[in-house]
Amino acid sequence: MKQHSRLALVLVSALLLIACAQQEASSGYAEVNGTKLYYEVAGSGDPIVLIHGNAGDRRHYDGQFEVFAKSHKVIRYDVRGFGKSSLPVQGERYSDHDDLKALLGYLGISKAHIAGFSMGSSIAVNFVLAYPEMSNSLIAIGPWVGGYNSPAAEELVKDLGKVTSILKESGTRAAAEHFINAPCFNPHMISSKVKDRVTEMGYDYSFWHWSNEDPRRYVDPPAARQLERISLPTLIITAEYDVEACREIADLLERKIPNAKKVDIADATHFMLMEKPAEFNKIVLDFLSKITHE
Repeated sequence: MKQHSRLALVLVSALLLIACAQQEASSGYAEVNGTKLYYEVAGSGDPIVLIHGNAGDRRHYDGQFEVFAKSHKVIRYDVRGFGKSSLPVQGERYSDHDDLKALLGYLGISKAHIAGFSMGSSIAVNFVLAYPEMSNSLIAIGPWVGGYNSPAAEELVKDLGKVTSILKESGTRAAAEHFINAPCFNPHMISSKVKDRVTEMGYDYSFWHWSNEDPRRYVDPPAARQLERISLPTLIITAEYDVEACREIADLLERKIPNAKKVDIADATHFMLMEKPAEFNKIVLDFLSKITHE
């Protein structure tokens, strides 16, 4: 009996070590498309890519990365010009969705769930339009979509456009502080902890895209005019105090994408994934679980 007990203990320990190894994160640089993209990978199972928002980096998903890795292979990375990834070269054209395709190829991933927050949601939408065969689903968080226009969108551009002059006059730290305090984000509603975290990421950002002419290429026609083409299971997450234009776009995505579901998180702002990670994570994981079992 003792021998059987020892054997059972060894097997349990081995399984625990395997589980830990599967969740252990790895990181590196993918040299693709003439640039270097920093990435982190953890977990095993159905892959999900997490694309961060503007003036930030992969750390937008600190509340999701390890949690999602318990059931999925999770990839988060710094978009070109952000975080640890290389800066663009002025005058050299590139596209973020092509960079993501190349990164997935580098990592040997043929298909994944594509999730994007804010600016990252625009990249995600462009990706699933350009490469539907590489996409299992679309998750648009605090969504933006290329080619959308409205009075609220114009006000958002006006609010954030002030970053350029502040950057020239006072530098990146002042620009980062203005970014998080822009009226469009309802900054008085954001907790000090989340505001400090977003500001910290802003301090680490070069604001290259504010100080240089934009060399990025986007899908053509603009994504806002192609949404009906998206046939993937789609989850749209907005919040009660999300940016007004993002709430409009959430409604647009729900109307235009045939297989879309919208969730509105109460008492949260644009940074809902950082403010209410437990609620946010459950929404995403329930959505992914439903797709897996259908």
